Amino acid sequence: MRLDLDAVDAAATRAKALSDRTRLALAVALREGEELCVCDLAWIVGKAENLVGHHLRALRLAGLTVSRRDGKVVFYSLTPAGSQLLDAHLPAAERAQ
Repeated sequence: MRLDLDAVDAAATRAKALSDRTRLALAVALREGEELCVCDLAWIVGKAENLVGHHLRALRLAGLTVSRRDGKVVFYSLTPAGSQLLDAHLPAAERAQ
């Protein structure tokens, strides 16, 4: 059986996006809050809004989040792929503690 290299590449990109501590924390916050704006996410993770925006962009490009604009405010939420990857990853991390 040959692997679909495009699918493998996409999976690696999604996994790599969650390998950063800040991006993982943002994904967890989005799982709990469902849809949050950049300013709320910055407060939750204790980082500057511009840094949070950078990390959210990486999560969006990896297909783990989606965004929507309401006036000047941008809201983010997890995609089904983001939720599934987070759910698969976190139980293992929680057991290691």
